[in-house]
Amino acid sequence: MRLASIVRDGRTMPAVIDDRGVAAVEGFAQHLPTDALELLADKTWQEVVASAGQADAKLFSPADQVPFTAPYRRPHKIWGIGLNYRDHAADLSESAPDQPASFIKGDHTICGPDEPIVIPRQSQRTTVEAELGIVIGRYCRNVTKDEALDYVWGVTTILDQTAEDILRQNPRFLTRAKNFPTFFCFGPEMIPLNDILDRFGALEDIEVSTIVNGAQKRTNTVANMTHRPASLISFHSQMMPLYPGDIISTGTPGAIVVADGDVVEAVFPGVGHLKNTVRAEA
Repeated sequence: MRLASIVRDGRTMPAVIDDRGVAAVEGFAQHLPTDALELLADKTWQEVVASAGQADAKLFSPADQVPFTAPYRRPHKIWGIGLNYRDHAADLSESAPDQPASFIKGDHTICGPDEPIVIPRQSQRTTVEAELGIVIGRYCRNVTKDEALDYVWGVTTILDQTAEDILRQNPRFLTRAKNFPTFFCFGPEMIPLNDILDRFGALEDIEVSTIVNGAQKRTNTVANMTHRPASLISFHSQMMPLYPGDIISTGTPGAIVVADGDVVEAVFPGVGHLKNTVRAEA
């Protein structure tokens, strides 16, 4: 069972997705929180799953008939990881760093599925980057690599954007290059970690692809990351607390330059599919 947010009658509400389709949580459990971020707590999510399992099939609609939006809009923080695949580092004539090259993105950058990614006026070379997102499920501080996945709620598909021409002016401009509105798309679904491990056995077996206008541009597997998910969680938890709903965007196998009108996708077979269009700022 997966978690998402949908739009109905002008309202955003959490929903679950399973073999029956998509159902708003309020349809079968009106006493539960009305924000997907609040449903990530262990006991609350277990209650969602139990209630949804007993819900009337009539509450479920086909996924292609439901408008999705970003799962939530106000995470405590978003960590991005740069140059985490050696092949992508080579694209930029860089070497993969010994420690994670991380940066923080503001929640104003969040963009939902099918919403436009806007190329800002300040950039003539904006890239999109498909990335695996790790969603933190409970308070996490000073954890080891071996215990790090115990703090994960699940994963999601991400399209992370960069004003690459701004970044090339000076590597210290990373925060500016990464923080324009619509520069962080995620969703439409979040998949519990146990479901992923049941399917793949390990996060490292997930394949990440960046697609532009229907053509597969760059693909790699999580196993080829320099710093894998458990290491990233442990590393950042030594620096500051991680909270439920915090997202670690784990890096891309390749950044693709996009233009007005392009259709871009993050495709992870067996995991998820995120699609957005690109629009140049007027």
